[in-house]
This record gives sequence, structure tokens and C-alpha cells, in this order.
Amino acid sequence: MITKKVNSVTEALQGVEDGMTLMLGGFGLSGIPENAIARLVQLNVKGLTCISNNAGVDDFGLGLLLQKKQIKKMISSYVGENAEFERQMLSGELDVELIPQGTLAERCRAAQAGFPAIYTPAGYGTEVAEGKETREFDGKMYVLERAFKADFAFVKAWKGDTAGNLIFKGTARNFNPVMCGAATITVAEVEELLPAGELDPNQIHIPGIFVQRIFEGKNYEKRIEQRTVRKRETTN
Repeated sequence: MITKKVNSVTEALQGVEDGMTLMLGGFGLSGIPENAIARLVQLNVKGLTCISNNAGVDDFGLGLLLQKKQIKKMISSYVGENAEFERQMLSGELDVELIPQGTLAERCRAAQAGFPAIYTPAGYGTEVAEGKETREFDGKMYVLERAFKADFAFVKAWKGDTAGNLIFKGTARNFNPVMCGAATITVAEVEELLPAGELDPNQIHIPGIFVQRIFEGKNYEKRIEQRTVRKRETTN
């Protein structure tokens, strides 16, 4: 049986170089590939184009790459809580392409499925559509958006097996499934890595055909971006 397992994050990121385009799963700080990001910081690769819903926060997630000026361009849908992202964007230090969230997901999914492009109504008549092909379908206007082309996709799953099959948990699923197979090499880091055949086939979200490398991650912090709790009731 073919195994996709690699022994460490160092082995998983072999081949990452300056100037590459990377996809990174996650939404805020939920479901981000923490180990892969930490390794990218260590590698100190520069001039990266990162495709991700947002850029984490100042001191965690993709914010760590921004601090070291490793990212040249962000393709995302939300600036989020990252003040450094905002500062670099407004100062012109960082090239930012803001994309409607659904379009971002569908451009990933189109790449995953091998489609060159999609038509979407989102953005028609706005700056988003400038310079792009538009077309009418059944009386409604659509914008042509090309599928993404990425060198690596880094995703985070709850469980996986050595064949690359993945199970995600709760909201940590977010953008991770559509990024699997949407790049030349997909690297999955999982909280628990099991032998092939140990996962219930009915529970698998992404089959191993979409994954080239898989490893068991360590020391997950799973930070909460905005912790909100109910105020305590006062008693007299």
C-alpha cells in the first residue's frame, strides 16, 4: 500500500522555496496548519504569495510570516484582527488582493477539480470585475474568475491515516477541504495519524488521492481569536 506519511514537518516542507505560491487552510485561528507555518518561519523563505482567508493575528498564524516580511502578496477575503497586515497593506509594503469569501472558496475548489475557471455573480459591477471577462446567463451577469495555481497547499485536519485520508472536526473544517488537491503538493498535518484502514470510511471528508504528504503535528495551541463569555450575574 502506498503511504503518504512523512516523519516530520521538516520532511513535509521539502521543496518550499522563495517566491512560491502557498495555500493555507484556516479561518481566523481555527484550523490553521500551525506546524507548517512555524516551519516556514524557520526556513525564512521570502517573496511568498499566500492564499488564505485571512492572515491570523499579529503574533500567531500567518502574522508570524508577516512580522518577518516573508509574504510579498496576500490573496484573502478578510483583513481580520491583524494590525500588521493592515499596516503593510495601507503603506504599500504588502500587495493584497481581496476576494469575496465564496469566490475564494470556489477558486480553490475549481483548482481541486481541475477546472480552469468559474463564473460567479459576486463582484459584478464593482472594482472586483475590472479587467475581467463577464458573461450573461439566463438574464444575470457573471464574472469569470480563474482557478488558483499554487505550489503547495498546507491544511490541518483532526485525524488522518497513512494513505492520506482526512477527517476534519467542527468549524476547523472551513477552507481546508477545498484546498486539498488544489496545489501541486498538498501537505496535511493532523492531530492523530493512524494506520491505513483504521478510519471509518463513512466519516472521511477528503480521500487520500488529494494528499501527497501527511504527518502528525505537535504542540497545538489552538488559540481563540476573540474569547467571548457571558457576564457574571451579580447577586445582592
